[in-house]
Amino acid sequence: MIERQETGQRMSKIVKHNGTVYLCGQVGSGDTVTEQTQDCLARVDALLEQAGSSRDQILQAIIWVSDMAHFAEMNAVWDAWVPKGHAPARACGEVKLARPELKVDVIVTAAYA
Repeated sequence: MIERQETGQRMSKIVKHNGTVYLCGQVGSGDTVTEQTQDCLARVDALLEQAGSSRDQILQAIIWVSDMAHFAEMNAVWDAWVPKGHAPARACGEVKLARPELKVDVIVTAAYA
């Protein structure tokens, strides 16, 4: 069975199937890479909780940054957020994001009980 939450015409914010939860990409507000990363990770936390999961159950993360010059600043926030010993498989790349002011987009797949 597939369960979709917060579903609109274009996408669902959460899709659950067979013990795995897929989150739509999360961006954050703020002027700096740090602020945007903190905000989008707080949004990830909220969606994981809503899905019955948590950051220590993240299986994979895909992170897009608008400029690889933001890599270190984003990683400083990420490294403090990921629970020690629970780092997921992860990829990070540079892309042109949906709006010019966006600097970070995080896509998460996690397990849930």
